[in-house]
Order: sequence, then C-alpha cells, then structure tokens
Amino acid sequence: MEAYRVQHSHHKTPCKGGIRFSMAVTQDEVMALAALMTYKCAIVNVPFGGGKGGIKIDPKKYTPYELEKITRRYTSELIKKNFIGPAVDVPAPDYGTGEREMAWIVDTYAAMHPHEIDAAGCVTGKPVSQGGVRGRKEATGLGVFYGLKEVCSMEEEMVKRGLTPGVEGKRIVVQGLGNVGYHSAKFFSEAGAVIVGIAEFEGSISKPDGIDVEALVEHRKRTGSILDFPGAINLEHNGAALELDCDILIPAALEQVITKENAPRVKAKIIGEAANGPLTPDADEILLAKGALVVPDMYLNAGGVTVSYFEWLKNLSHVRYGRMEKRFNETMNERILQEIEDLTGKKVDGKNRSLIKHGADEIDLVYSGLEETMITATREIMNEWKNNDNIPDMRTAAYVVAINKVATTYAELGIFP
Repeated sequence: MEAYRVQHSHHKTPCKGGIRFSMAVTQDEVMALAALMTYKCAIVNVPFGGGKGGIKIDPKKYTPYELEKITRRYTSELIKKNFIGPAVDVPAPDYGTGEREMAWIVDTYAAMHPHEIDAAGCVTGKPVSQGGVRGRKEATGLGVFYGLKEVCSMEEEMVKRGLTPGVEGKRIVVQGLGNVGYHSAKFFSEAGAVIVGIAEFEGSISKPDGIDVEALVEHRKRTGSILDFPGAINLEHNGAALELDCDILIPAALEQVITKENAPRVKAKIIGEAANGPLTPDADEILLAKGALVVPDMYLNAGGVTVSYFEWLKNLSHVRYGRMEKRFNETMNERILQEIEDLTGKKVDGKNRSLIKHGADEIDLVYSGLEETMITATREIMNEWKNNDNIPDMRTAAYVVAINKVATTYAELGIFP
C-alpha cells in the first residue's frame, strides 16, 4: 500500500493540506497539490505553507474498521517522521476522507502525545464535538459563492461580457453535486440566481426555469440518480451540461473536464473553478480568446483552507468563537435600541427587535471571516490584473499575487544559520 505526505514550503509554518484516499494517488500528484496549497494559502492570507497527503486505496472496498486501522497506521508513520503536529503540518479532509477520518487522526495523535495541550490542532475538518468549527463542511462551496459574488459585483467586468452586475437572475450550471457543488448551488439559489443545469457522473439535466436543489438531492437519494427529475430535461450525456447556455459555469467535481475538444462549445461567460484543475491549459486559452472570465481554482476553492485556519486558531485558543462576546453584544444592542425607542417614542416590533439584538454565534463569525477573506483576495487579484498590462488573465494574476507574497516572506526572513 502506497502512502505519501509532501511539504512544499516552510516560508510559513505549519504546513497545511488535505489527505485523499484514492486509487489515483501518485507521488507526482501529491507534490503538485502541495505546491498549489502554498499558493492558495498565500492568496487568501492564511499563514501556512503548502502540504498534501494521500493513500492509494479505494475506500469503498474497505470496511470502516479496516479504514480506521489504515488511517491510524498512516498517522503513526507521520508522527514517527515528525510530519504532523499543530506547529509542524496540519492535514485536513480531501477526496475520499471526511470528519470520521480526521477524528481518528486526532485521537491517534493525542494518544501518542498525552502531554501536548494543543493536540486538537494537529488536524482540521474534525467533528464539532471533537474541536471542529461550525461552518467547515460548507466552507468551500460558500467560498466559491462569495468569490463569484464579488466578481459579479464588478461592473466593468460584467459589462465586458454583456452581463448586469450582481448575482440575482444569473443562470448557473453546476457540474458535481457533492459537498462543494451542492453548497455552491444552494447559496446561489438563496441569493436569487437560477440553477439551469446540473451534471453528475450518471448523467446531466437542464431546467431553464430553475432546479430546486434540495428537491433534486431528495430525488437522487430516493432513485439513485439525478435523471428523470420532475420538470427537467435529461441531457444526452454527463458532459452536455457544460455546454448549456448559461452565465456562470461551476465545475465542482473532477480534474480536466473542459478540454480543447469541448471548450469551443462552452457558452458560459464566467467559469468558476470550484474543483482543482477542471480546465486543461488548451481549454484555458480557447476560453480566454472567446472573452470568457475564468475565475481560478487556486483561490476560488480556498474556502476550505480558510475555515480550517479558523478551526486551528480555535483549537489553539481553547474557546469557541462567540462564547466570550455574544451575550455582551446582545445586551449592548438592547441598550442602544432602548435609547433609540426612548428618543423617538416608537417601538421596534418583535421580529426586527430580535434581529437587531442578535449577538454573533460561531457560525456567524466563521461566515463573516470567510466572506471578508474571499472579497479581499478577489480585489487583490483584480487590482494586480488591471495594473499590469503583461498579465493576460485572472489565473496569471493570482499566481503573481501568491508568488510575490511567498518571495517577500523568504526575502524578509533571510538565511539562518
């Protein structure tokens, strides 16, 4: 059985990156993904170096007991080689892993470091009951939404592509109804966008007046497929949805789904790369020539690592976000409201009163921090693109921003010893 852990950069520590269980895991793939993590963290100003891990197995072919033994053995090997720890390298879930595996990892690490008070910070993506943070599960999809929402608010970019600013009314196609695709579609729907197409491995569907994402998920649970969804049209194959007429296309599943073969038929004005590497370099060039805006994966799907950073900070501080200030803020808001009512002689009704009074819970703070992170990163990348005539697209601008930050850190640190 092959297993890997790669650390790409130590300009910031600890290193950070997911662990995937997949038959596609190779040393080269893990090395490439570790490098991508370095740049991803730099873009969203998360102070980690890039790392990545993987075990070459098909998790569907093992029982939970066998998977637990494999995960714990992998963790013990990482511990022996000093490749895991809250100050060294902090893994997270990736393809084929989730909260369950992260709980096994933290338990193994804590058992072998009984006197380490920050042991919970050795891994992120844990269940909330084991030191995880609320909002981590939907973080990547929500980050995709916040990033694209900010791009859609930029009037100049929208006018260039014949679109109106804002998310409302935008026609969206999502490829992949896993964690990232589902949450991307959910948040866009809630913001007033119209989901006109969805693709999964078993096929793809379209519905010009909008797909109810929750109803589709229930239909798939019941029938085992997204096909034959009431009111929707079954398309000829699962790649057909990528070529639907839409404003925004969100590939949120596999690598290299848009190639030089199908890129000329892609009609979307904006492509939001929720998956890692969904476009081939040839497809990138074709879409650029067509005037499409490709919003790159290396920052757009950084919501997961951003909220992982929040979880790591929570583990080091040993206190839940909002615990110290929630009631204080509610009391202060109540006093301010009371003063306004006394001065105006008017009462605020019950529903609005509770809204104004509300103090921030952990999930409110996590969402707020993620939105701030994605908006700041989007503006940094756009400014770099607009202020440099040699940069052809948003992807290149993202690389320039990331590499400059890493280089600046190395230059400032100097060499020692």
